[in-house]
Amino acid sequence: MPTALVTGGAGYIGSVTARLLLERGWSVTVLDDLSAGHRAAVPAKARFVEGEIGDRGAVRAALEGGRPDCVLHFAALTYVGHSFERAHDYFAVNIGGTSMLLAELVEHGVANFVFSSSCTVYGEPDSVPIDEAATVKPAVSPYGQTKQTCESMLSWLASTGKLSFAALRYFNAAGSTDDLGEDHRPETHLIPLVIDAVLGRAPELKVFGNDYPTRDGTCIRDYVHVRDLADAHVAAAELLLAPSTPRGTRHIVNLGTGTGSSNLEVIQAVEKVSGRKVPYCFAPRRPGDAPALVADNAHARKLLGWNPRYTTIESVVETAWKWRVENPTGYPGGEEE
Repeated sequence: MPTALVTGGAGYIGSVTARLLLERGWSVTVLDDLSAGHRAAVPAKARFVEGEIGDRGAVRAALEGGRPDCVLHFAALTYVGHSFERAHDYFAVNIGGTSMLLAELVEHGVANFVFSSSCTVYGEPDSVPIDEAATVKPAVSPYGQTKQTCESMLSWLASTGKLSFAALRYFNAAGSTDDLGEDHRPETHLIPLVIDAVLGRAPELKVFGNDYPTRDGTCIRDYVHVRDLADAHVAAAELLLAPSTPRGTRHIVNLGTGTGSSNLEVIQAVEKVSGRKVPYCFAPRRPGDAPALVADNAHARKLLGWNPRYTTIESVVETAWKWRVENPTGYPGGEEE
């Protein structure tokens, strides 16, 4: 039975991936400080250790069960806009915490690492869709800078034969499974914000910018379902564990559907699924928002055998709508926060 350590496994994507690993026959330990994740989202069959990735004692406690065959690293601060206000926190957690985690893993001889990266590493791309050969430009946000820096750290460790890694640069995670959904506090992602606006749980939605060089003037993003992302992470872990994979292997992989939806098209999809009108207004652009980010996923399909199941924005929105309606306060305890 292969073993995995999932950092951030109480969070949105990490919890779905931990669940899928268990379903595929892995033994799973989750390390999470619960600052943004939810204890109720951790699969019951997973061993849980509460602690920060930058705390060597917590990491060592997570490793007490034995050296994992693979570490899947989701733990990070993740809000682009917030990263401008708290850049030092993003550097401390995303870079400093990851550096400390990697130091401990190398010391324990962990050989395989799947990194939750982001399309933000491309900055403002010259063209879309974006493939892995696209230039990694200067970051347009502190958050994007942290992902670039972590990928560089991994590349250096791989070049010295310390470990093998897959950096999965995914685009906009969205959607829900039957019992695991998106519950950020505060919420900043577009689809749940649109749903909350139409349900009357939040004020009128603000659409940031309507003068971008796109088909309707609003930003275009590639919304990839959280279960599809989990499938790709498990496939990447299995690839790294294959006997034919030498130590020091490096994989860079984009994860997206290959189709972009504008902010207005997301609103239209929520209106179609819900049968209700979304109250919204336009607001000035936000710093760090590129006009369009859409993946070329040919490499993921070939390397990982990955085929997204949710290929339309309506199919993604439908799952998010169902979970949010059935869980009005999010995970247990949400009504008290």
